[in-house]
Amino acid sequence: MRKLTFVLAVMALFAAVSCSEKNPYVEVTGYSQGVEFSVKFNTKALKVTPEKAVHLIDSILTCVDTTLSGFNPGSLLSRYNRGEKVVPNWIFNDIYNRSKEIYELSDHTVDVTAAPLFDLWGFGFDVDSSKAPTEEEIAATRAVSGLDNFSGDLTQAAPGQKLNFNAIAQGYTSDLVASFLYGIGATDMLVSIGEIYLDGKNPAGENWKIAIDSPIEGNDTPGAHIQGYWISDGKAHGVVTSGNYRRFYVHDGKKFSHTIDPRNGRPVQHNLLSATVIADDSCMADAMSTACMVLGLDAAKEFLVEKGLEGFLIYDDNGVFRTWNTPGFNVTY
Repeated sequence: MRKLTFVLAVMALFAAVSCSEKNPYVEVTGYSQGVEFSVKFNTKALKVTPEKAVHLIDSILTCVDTTLSGFNPGSLLSRYNRGEKVVPNWIFNDIYNRSKEIYELSDHTVDVTAAPLFDLWGFGFDVDSSKAPTEEEIAATRAVSGLDNFSGDLTQAAPGQKLNFNAIAQGYTSDLVASFLYGIGATDMLVSIGEIYLDGKNPAGENWKIAIDSPIEGNDTPGAHIQGYWISDGKAHGVVTSGNYRRFYVHDGKKFSHTIDPRNGRPVQHNLLSATVIADDSCMADAMSTACMVLGLDAAKEFLVEKGLEGFLIYDDNGVFRTWNTPGFNVTY
């Protein structure tokens, strides 16, 4: 799943609420956070009606949007980034606290306070640029970004400081919806809101099968070009793919990707094209796949082994796609 930014509130929500003893699954689909989403779950043991579940999923997505959307000018995050005084809700506090944990686990490669750097390079909420900044601009922006410089005040941003949760927000949202589904009795589910959380079996009674997109430039349609498939083991997992092949620009003949290394304030330059990571939840898989994309091929291999994560990397070897995976990553072609 690619890294996409938050846009307006849920644009549409549809549900196939018809179910039967033979096929008790419901699928909720719609448009949220810049992507088409799908939530499939088994209704057999639900404590509420499928219609009620659909309504509450809609409420969760709307709540996340009005809290974390950088493109919704009225969201809590947008108001905070403008320097306004805000009252952080539990989602805002929770994702920030989770981001501090992720900052350490990712070896400082995933930093939600690096928002000014994304703005600087033209990949932020308010900036649409295709011009590389100067060395002076990079140095000045690094001086006010980064968790080591962050005030930690979630009621009002210090001058020059902003937050950007895009590296973890979609995974975090999938986990929120999954947690809700567990709470109403669902055990078999696939929650795909930009990033995936899954558990149990699919409607055919088999383990879930997840396609991994081929990192072809211009491949903006998930599933259009497939590199391989990951087969689940029937247990709960977050499954996330990050890549540099969908969002970038070219300036003076040089390609600049949207993946920024917060440690040096620059877009990454390496041959790793995409990283798929399996973790206990979608938020962590989201973060760790981004970490791999910051690190590059060789360092990402070491990182996955060191952290005890399963992963699948696709890289460019002189114009040819090559793959590498950890031994426990169940991939089929």
